[in-house]
Amino acid sequence: MAAAVSLGMTRFAYALLLPPMRDDLSWSYTLAGAMNTFNALGYLVGALITPWTLRRFGAVSVLIWGALAATLFMALTGFITDTSLLLLQRFLAGLASATVFVSGGLLAARLGEQLPSQSGLLLGIYYGGTGWGIVLSALVVPASLALAHAEALPHPWSWAWWSLAALCLMLSVMLAIIRKHLNRWMPELPSDPTRAEQNPAQAPASIKASNTWRQWSAGLLGYGLFGVGYIGYMTFVVALLREQGATSFEITFFYAMLGLAVVLSSRLWAGLLNHYRGGQALALLNALLSVATIIPAITSALPMMMLSGLLFGAVFLSIVASTTAMVKHNLPPTSWASGISAFTVVFAIGQIVGPTVVGWIADGPGGLQRGLFFSAAALLLGALIAWQQKPLREDRLLSAP
Repeated sequence: MAAAVSLGMTRFAYALLLPPMRDDLSWSYTLAGAMNTFNALGYLVGALITPWTLRRFGAVSVLIWGALAATLFMALTGFITDTSLLLLQRFLAGLASATVFVSGGLLAARLGEQLPSQSGLLLGIYYGGTGWGIVLSALVVPASLALAHAEALPHPWSWAWWSLAALCLMLSVMLAIIRKHLNRWMPELPSDPTRAEQNPAQAPASIKASNTWRQWSAGLLGYGLFGVGYIGYMTFVVALLREQGATSFEITFFYAMLGLAVVLSSRLWAGLLNHYRGGQALALLNALLSVATIIPAITSALPMMMLSGLLFGAVFLSIVASTTAMVKHNLPPTSWASGISAFTVVFAIGQIVGPTVVGWIADGPGGLQRGLFFSAAALLLGALIAWQQKPLREDRLLSAP
């Protein structure tokens, strides 16, 4: 539910609303991309402050209050037409979604610690929850737009944002209802870092953070390039489908299938996440995502576009899960929060670059197809770099095959 709120709807629903908002507000593709750039900038700030909020308030509280804040900022979108205020709204929504997504990932990692043989699957299930948010968006946004058009309401896209906010509120309330269960099954780890030194099994993983990030440079850069590449696709692929003449039903079907593929990806790549401790999983998934991204740039055939959406959905959130798995494989539990946040920071930096650059390219010759060439190239480069990432330590964690 948290992943559905933080990414599935707060961020990725924008792809469905970009075309009507661009038409209504006379945006260029560069400005349309800048909306997601500001969202990613807020995500970066959120990732930077999340370790402090986790220490101060605990993961469960951050999860719930962050989800409520993201809901509020999404609802505000429907009341705004001024460009500057919309940019600010996307920034605040990104900040809130980062706190939700990072804290949820940390809780999923802790649950995986209790069930080591299922840790990859559990991470995939959490991140795959984003897919349910995408599916809900694919169903709710077109219906809300159609109803608003039928009633000749001003700014029909506003009603879609309000509908999404209502769904997010429902999910946030449900998270609050199960709060006691979250606290019981996933208690907070002690904040004292010396606790790890008391456990000999964790001692080999007690690596200084500064050395860790230097040794993780290939993984971090590969993940940052993933952020550059994937967000261009998720921002503009629906606009490209619309340019190519796809019907409302075809766009809804495409986006819903992409979301379902995200959900199913939790089982598809669980073994891969458990097996590799270095950057191999990140590299392989980045390469597959590059293939999915290049398809719309070279063909407008609807079956190939559907294949692109299925492959993209089946891969992109598992890349996020792969970095959480890498953190778990290489750091003690007391360092998981800072490790996940570090990857989230480079992810956010990549997302800041991607949308505006792709939008700027799309405003020139070649349009959106040429912009997706750039995204695919970034993903492929990220795969090549991530492949160079080695595990930080040689001792193996106990896990079932």
